[in-house]
Amino acid sequence: MGRGIGRYTAALLCAAGLCVGTLSLAAGSNAAKTRPAQGMETGALAGWIVAVDAGHGGYDGGAVGRQSGVAEKGLNLDVARRLARLLQAEGAQVVMTRTDDYALCDEDPPIRKKLQDMQRRAQIVRETGAQVLLSVHMNEYGDAAQSGPQVFYREGCAAGRLLAGALQEALIAGLAPPRERAAMGGDYYILELGIPSALVECGFLSNAREEGLLLDAEYRQRVAEAICAGLLEWAALPGPRPTPLPPAQDA
Repeated sequence: MGRGIGRYTAALLCAAGLCVGTLSLAAGSNAAKTRPAQGMETGALAGWIVAVDAGHGGYDGGAVGRQSGVAEKGLNLDVARRLARLLQAEGAQVVMTRTDDYALCDEDPPIRKKLQDMQRRAQIVRETGAQVLLSVHMNEYGDAAQSGPQVFYREGCAAGRLLAGALQEALIAGLAPPRERAAMGGDYYILELGIPSALVECGFLSNAREEGLLLDAEYRQRVAEAICAGLLEWAALPGPRPTPLPPAQDA
C-alpha cells in the first residue's frame, strides 16, 4: 500500500468504472465519494456511505499466485471496483481508498511506507464519513491445501463480528467453497476506525484450484456479488446494532 492521496479526480474514477453518479470531493480533495446514479437514491443501501478498501497497491503487491506469479494487488482492485458498482446500484455512496495501481505513501516518508499508507487509508475513511468499511484482500499460506474465503473483524468488536458473520455466510452461499471457514477476530489496523468493518480474504492464491478461480473475471464478479449480498443481509438485520469499539488511539 501507499501513495500521496491528492490524485482522486473525476477522470481517475471514470477509468475505474465508477462514474455511475455524480462526484463530490471530500477530505480537502484527498478523497472522492461517488453518489448513486439518479433513480438509485431509494435502493436498499440508500443513505449509507460505504468505504471499499482495495488492499495493497503500487510497490506493495501483496500475496503472489503460486502458479501464475500474479500479484494480489490487481485482483483486489478488480473485486473492489466490481463491488463498488454493485453497492452503488443498491443506492450507496461509495468511497474507495484507491482506484488504480498506486500506494498511498510518499516515496521517502518520515515513517515506514506501510504505516503511512495505512494512516492515509484511515484518513480517507474518517474524513468522507463512511459508516461501514469493507477491505478486500487475497490470502496465501505455506500449506497449499488451505483454501476458502474468510472474513476477519476487529477482535472483541461485536459490531464487526455481526458484519463479518453476514459476509462469511454470503460468501459460502455464493461461492460454495470446498472448505467452509468461519469469520474470525484479528488484529488489523484498517479495522480499528470505530465503525463496523470487515476484512475479506477472497481466497488463497497459494492453492492451485482457488488461484485459478480468482484469476477468472467471472469468478471475481461472483465474489463481489457475494460480498454485496452479505452487506445487504447485514444492513437489513432488525433491532438495535451493537456499538462499535472506539477508534484505536493510533488509527
